[in-house]
Amino acid sequence: MVSSDPSQTDWPDLAGRLVNDEDGTPGHILPVRVYFEDTDFSGVVYHATYLRWCERGRSDFLRLLGNDHEALLNGKDGRPPAAFVVRRMELDFRAPARIDDVLTVRTHAANIGAAAIDLAQEIYRGEKLIFAASVQVVLVSLEGKPLRVGTALRAAFTAEA
Repeated sequence: MVSSDPSQTDWPDLAGRLVNDEDGTPGHILPVRVYFEDTDFSGVVYHATYLRWCERGRSDFLRLLGNDHEALLNGKDGRPPAAFVVRRMELDFRAPARIDDVLTVRTHAANIGAAAIDLAQEIYRGEKLIFAASVQVVLVSLEGKPLRVGTALRAAFTAEA
């Protein structure tokens, strides 16, 4: 019988997985398959789809580091309720993806400032880099004011996975 409330243990790879980058810092990989709904009229992945996949990669990276969106919004560890918002993105579309391709979204923190985190995100088809993004997210209160990235969150982005 299939459970109506699958947990992370029922679907262990649903959120991708943490991996160590070359320098030992945690990174994240998330496999995705290209479906018809991801493509435009020409059969090529629609440009905005890459942004959705990157959002999933960032969200699951946070989740696996123990700092998912719900925990941030609920004020985990006595911190004020907060959320990450995208401040800046730089996108580089290098090669098209097409229906049924299996891709890998790779995410890692490139720099951690007082309130902002710069993330590098790449999407690969096999070993071929097809998309790259530089994304800056800022931790803000529910009122929209920047908050300092706390020690625990900072450590989660820099400790070995």
